[in-house]
Amino acid sequence: MTRDERMAKIRGTRWIRYARAEQIGAKLDELLRLPKTHRMPNLLIVAETNNGKTALISHFVHQHPAQLSAPRTISRIPVMAVQAPPVPDERRFYQAILTLAYAPFRPSHNVAQLQSEALRLLATLKVRLLIIDEIHHLLGGPLLRQRSFLNVIKYLGNELQIPIVAAGTDDAFNAIQTDPQLANRFEPMVLPRWTMNEEYLRLLASFEVALPLAEPSGLLEPALATKILTLSGGTIGEISALLCRAALLAIERGSERITDTLLDACGYVPPAQRRRGALSR
Repeated sequence: MTRDERMAKIRGTRWIRYARAEQIGAKLDELLRLPKTHRMPNLLIVAETNNGKTALISHFVHQHPAQLSAPRTISRIPVMAVQAPPVPDERRFYQAILTLAYAPFRPSHNVAQLQSEALRLLATLKVRLLIIDEIHHLLGGPLLRQRSFLNVIKYLGNELQIPIVAAGTDDAFNAIQTDPQLANRFEPMVLPRWTMNEEYLRLLASFEVALPLAEPSGLLEPALATKILTLSGGTIGEISALLCRAALLAIERGSERITDTLLDACGYVPPAQRRRGALSR
């Protein structure tokens, strides 16, 4: 692999396996295989910002891709992942579902018409699992609209008899809890912040294997592992950003390994420092 190819690989997307993500992935697989019943179980995935929630969802969707009968013509979608609108808005939600499947629709259609089109589409494409990411956006609207949007989620699950997976930040708990009946249907699974333990060290070992450097970095050495955890704030997205920046600099300088010095020199700004900078403006 050339120098440029290795740098391109570092800049690209990657999936790093770890135990909690594998557990949630197994739960998603279980939900996908369930036969239809009148009360399907649901799942609530909760994680702090930049701690792997959306990456996990994207990886699962990638494992269960849409089937095409022709270019831009989808015949089946086993797993559909849609992002909740920035505010609880039924119209925008149904439009997002239709857009994901390249289904034509008239923006002038009222909510009832868009709902009918979305339901028909989901049934026709044999969607077995619907994922709604950024569900905490519900809290961006008044209580009446929050409840209305939650009723949409219940309605879709009941009509289609498929599991629904909601995903969001810690506020997702509050979003779902505003409807006690719906809250009882959603089993919560949390992606916790990383701490100095064996699972974190296994994560660093996975990064060491994944990053194409010519020399071993020894990321598991206590001083280096502690510094990575402290700088990143313990979220996997920040850990990845830090290590990738340092790996790119290691290749540019020809040192081919991540060191304490490179972590300081790679231009990474820790999230705590970014927050302080934002507050001081």
